[in-house]
Amino acid sequence: MSSTLHPLATLAQIERTPSREDGIPQDLEEDLRAYGCKLVHQAGLLLRQYVFSFSVCKFLSVSENRKQVAVATAQILFHRFWFVTSMKQFGIGDIGMGALYLASKLEECPIRMRDLINVYDLLLQRDAHTAKNPNTDFKYAPMSYFGTTFYELKDALVVSEMQLLKRLGFNVHVVLPYGTLINYLRVLGLTSREDACTRAWGYLNDALQTPVYALYPVPTIAAAAILLTSRHLHIPLPSAWWELFDVVWDDVWSVCGWVMRLYRVRGDPSSSADRVLGMVGKGGVRRWLEENGHGS
Repeated sequence: MSSTLHPLATLAQIERTPSREDGIPQDLEEDLRAYGCKLVHQAGLLLRQYVFSFSVCKFLSVSENRKQVAVATAQILFHRFWFVTSMKQFGIGDIGMGALYLASKLEECPIRMRDLINVYDLLLQRDAHTAKNPNTDFKYAPMSYFGTTFYELKDALVVSEMQLLKRLGFNVHVVLPYGTLINYLRVLGLTSREDACTRAWGYLNDALQTPVYALYPVPTIAAAAILLTSRHLHIPLPSAWWELFDVVWDDVWSVCGWVMRLYRVRGDPSSSADRVLGMVGKGGVRRWLEENGHGS
């Protein structure tokens, strides 16, 4: 990984991630990354770590802003991890927990380990129930604190945090693009349009489910959010406006493609959800690889 303030994946890591080297196709890896970030996002909400929203961010206190930053930081660390490690070695559920736990410490808004484990258990139970019984109400069945499940998850959480630090070389500095976005919108005269600000802010949040924060610098990602906003709201922009921010058009267009792939229509939503849910842990990934002829 790069040692700059914006640790970016190398060309070799981009072309062949460790997971793809082990036989996981790109579309499946993207789905697993997105689902792992979705779990981090939902866990942050339930743990009152909040999630960035343009309409409320300006009214939050410093401590609340830190909580928002922790969720975004966790998602970025989660993506960086998969450029140096395969999903065959570690589960996306465990690494997501570890990333959120680590990020909450980095942003000085620590969360209790027991609460984080309980929330992840609830989310995974709910998603499994919804995938199999979409028309019935979900009822959470708490795990027993006297059984082995809780302590196994606790051990997995500790190992995940340690592996994140080790494999990222303790390079856990994250720069978020929200301040940059507001500055760019101000330069383009768009801050008076709340719909444009809110939509662009939303694209930055959605981009956290993709690897772009480990592939491109912050100005490029902020410019991509503005481009998507202008296209969907039919807002005219000056000619070659991206040159004002010293970004490359092809890179901006590429980031837009990553974000738009999140909204792509999949074949069978239920079967896709079942496949991803079955691969939250490394055991499920290894079974899938063996079934598809990639067993070691």
